[in-house]
Amino acid sequence: MIEEEKYINLLTDFGFKKLYGTEENKELLIDFLNEILSLTLPVPRQIKDIFYKKNEQLGEGELDRIAVYDIFCEGENGEEFIVEIQRKSQQHFKDRSVFYSTFPIQSRAKKGKDWNYELPPIYTICLMDFVFEDKKDDPNFIHLVQLKDQNGDVFYNKLNYIYIELPKFKKKINELGTHLEKWLFLIKNINNLKKIPSSFKKPVFKKVFKMAEIAKFSKKERNLYIENLNQYRDFHSVVNYAEEKGMEKGMEKGMEKGDRLRLLVTIKNALEVGVTLKQISQITKLTQKELKAIIKENDWVVK
Repeated sequence: MIEEEKYINLLTDFGFKKLYGTEENKELLIDFLNEILSLTLPVPRQIKDIFYKKNEQLGEGELDRIAVYDIFCEGENGEEFIVEIQRKSQQHFKDRSVFYSTFPIQSRAKKGKDWNYELPPIYTICLMDFVFEDKKDDPNFIHLVQLKDQNGDVFYNKLNYIYIELPKFKKKINELGTHLEKWLFLIKNINNLKKIPSSFKKPVFKKVFKMAEIAKFSKKERNLYIENLNQYRDFHSVVNYAEEKGMEKGMEKGMEKGDRLRLLVTIKNALEVGVTLKQISQITKLTQKELKAIIKENDWVVK
């Protein structure tokens, strides 16, 4: 229950954006990005300042797809950063992360006919609450992906994709060594803490705990967080139950109990956080046709 938690869950949309997606907290995002970039890139680099940009990007035509980023910002030297948090494995997730990185490229082409094709460095950073299927046996939980040639040499260093598989990071407080490890620990576990651990006394972490304290939220913020937290818990509970018991058996058991209301809430919450109809179909064992009928009947909006 939220009453038992002192600090916000940073894996929720609200929590993640409150800590990293606001002007007053941009020093937190800068510190986090610098740790990731310094430990993953062949040539470490440091960001001194960032400028938040509109997180909704449109294609050139009215029928083109829309990209909605969790966080989209620009560095002081023109480099662009896309920061995403992905809670569950999604079909074509890698494709989507590459697709999202094309919007900053497209925006450069619109600046005028004098454009000489020079592009800024683009960094797509994905915090994943799941593990890549093809990386389950790989002990590395941070993956840097760049465009390379047939010899394995970096051919183009301006497109960088950094994937962080959070489930593989299992260190406890007394095992934390690097600054980045402390960041990852907080992202996964801050909502389970009751006070600031002695090893988190740096000013940047003190600010994290200050901004994450639920008691200091306004009434509006608290209500928004509770709503988002409930969506997060509903989605994870049905997915985890289905995974543990077998999707078909899990849903059959729920329907035997007459839990239609719970099923409807799950479908609605999944739609609100961007889960595809195909994924919802896999979880609930309802056909996409049946899901579309439910959506139409309840006047829900599919993103």
